[in-house]
Amino acid sequence: MANTLTNLAADIYKAADVVGRELVGFIPASTINANGSERAAKGDTVRASFTRAASAVDVAEAMTIPEGTDQTVDNKTLSITNARAVQIPYTGEDMKHLNNGIGFQTVYGDQIKQAMRVLVNEIEEDLAQQAYLNASRAYGTAGTTPFGSTLEDGAQILSILEANGMPTDGQTSLVLGSAAAVNMRKLTQLTKVNEAGDGSLLRQGILGDIFGLNVRQSAKVQSHTKGAGTGYLADLVAGYAVGDTTIHLDTGTVNTTGIKAGDVITFAGDTNKYIVNTGTTAVEADIILNSNGLRATLADNVAATIGNTYVANVAFHRAALELAMRAPAVPEGGDAADDAMTIVDPHSGLVFEIRMYRGYRKSMIEVAASWGVKAWKSDFIATLLG
Repeated sequence: MANTLTNLAADIYKAADVVGRELVGFIPASTINANGSERAAKGDTVRASFTRAASAVDVAEAMTIPEGTDQTVDNKTLSITNARAVQIPYTGEDMKHLNNGIGFQTVYGDQIKQAMRVLVNEIEEDLAQQAYLNASRAYGTAGTTPFGSTLEDGAQILSILEANGMPTDGQTSLVLGSAAAVNMRKLTQLTKVNEAGDGSLLRQGILGDIFGLNVRQSAKVQSHTKGAGTGYLADLVAGYAVGDTTIHLDTGTVNTTGIKAGDVITFAGDTNKYIVNTGTTAVEADIILNSNGLRATLADNVAATIGNTYVANVAFHRAALELAMRAPAVPEGGDAADDAMTIVDPHSGLVFEIRMYRGYRKSMIEVAASWGVKAWKSDFIATLLG
């Protein structure tokens, strides 16, 4: 029977009002590349070009036109790494049992929403991990929840992004975990209408905008467990320059985990907190910092310290983080699905494909999506430690 899903679409949307959902903050703050007319196979790539910093020259008058300075345009790729589905089987007997009670359509709608819920949570977690692992630098104290008494943490994390050259165009978000969000809600300068300027936080619970940061909350803000390495020293006689990202370390004690991706690392005499992109489990090896690298020169034999375990609240510009999402691939000419439709999840705004398959006295409903995530610009991401 055709159009089964179209006829039941109203039940799916109705279920959105009764199925519990976790908060998503990374999805709406990211660039979403979701073309419903395209399908993707797992492993497919989405390409993007990125220009490097330009070099200026002195203007020298001449009767010939200068050649100009050659520039390199980098090619970066985003891979579709996930092809995931929730499959809901039904027999005729199952449907009869439900129709003798609450009704098949009511339960069916709830199950579709639960399917979207689990897929949205997976996508949100992928974005949260990609964001914090690729942050340029960090601010705050690991183990101490931000916004304990003032809004200074918001100003400080924004200052990192501004120093990195991030555009201030209203497209920057700060995504908080529940503990940091609770602290923010308790700040009297936000809940007193005469100080905040409006009553949105007090009466509607909207975290809103501070210093140009769109403050959001997510249930998938990540907790990072530090590497256990100790005793590392920078190892280069000539030292390292501002902007360097590859740092050779020696004299380390690995303690099993060494230095991990996502660790916060500091160097004696430099107050900046850098995020490690590529760590090491060796006594002596290179580590790689996220862009834009060192903010101060680093001399030979300067001690490196791995920061404590932390909760990764993240501030980032929309252009820094992308979600590419497609319907999963099907064979040319289609498969055995009797009906198919795309539907927008009203909670996250993401689009999913629902397909109906019919067998012998049994049917199966599938909710599916393919996606990949990418942090394109570490310069435009910073971690607020909690």
